[in-house]
Amino acid sequence: MAVVGLGGLGHMAVKFGVALGAEITVLSTSETKRDDAKQLGAHHFVVTTDADELATVKGKFDFILDTVSASHDLNLYLTLLKSDGVHICVGIPSEPFSLSPFSLPSGNKVLAGSGAGGLAETQDMLDFCAAHGIVSDIELIDIKDIHSSFDRMIKGDVRYRFVIDMSTLV
Repeated sequence: MAVVGLGGLGHMAVKFGVALGAEITVLSTSETKRDDAKQLGAHHFVVTTDADELATVKGKFDFILDTVSASHDLNLYLTLLKSDGVHICVGIPSEPFSLSPFSLPSGNKVLAGSGAGGLAETQDMLDFCAAHGIVSDIELIDIKDIHSSFDRMIKGDVRYRFVIDMSTLV
């Protein structure tokens, strides 16, 4: 299984995948996230801007979970799927995807999206997290730092979620 992106959603995808016993490869544009990926339990890490490194995983994956909310080239990731592979997008970019008409039929690949589940799915997920000790990695911030924290979020400088310390609201 490959996880595209190692942000707020991506780091949780790695934790879930590891808990489910999957062999996890993190695909990231940023070499700086390699150590984080390993600490989260990922077995492999590939820098997608390194053509040689990317070539080593072409046609390797049955399943890719794409957590990136920034615009990115889906065609690139579809080449990493095996025949009959599935690419699920859970990150929601603000720009439309550009997709080659040859990306999907070549290899009978599937591209799909997934939203949040209902109450039953959410409860199952919470139970799974409790059983496996899965929690989101957060940075607790003071309300007075909300503007600088927002700027950091826009720059992608968050490990991995900001949470406002409610005691600082007074």
